[in-house]
Amino acid sequence: MIIGYLGIEIYFPYSHSLKEKRKRLKSYQDRLKKKFNVSFAELDFQNKWQRAKIGIVIINNKQALIEKVFKQLIREAEESIEGEIIHKEIDFFK
Repeated sequence: MIIGYLGIEIYFPYSHSLKEKRKRLKSYQDRLKKKFNVSFAELDFQNKWQRAKIGIVIINNKQALIEKVFKQLIREAEESIEGEIIHKEIDFFK
């Protein structure tokens, strides 16, 4: 069993409140859970309205499949989140 972790740090230049930021994150989270069946959490910057760090986790027995899904998740984030990805990291745990 392999656990894949994807961390994404996002800057929201057009967000003017925590409510607005959380609405954007919730929309992204709902799409991901429905489309990819992943676990999602906001990990840092909960009280900053223009910044967020999210963590996405997948469990599978094939690392190549996890990597493929992570690439799709990053592409989805770049296309659909009204913000800029500042940093991304991928880790695997066996």
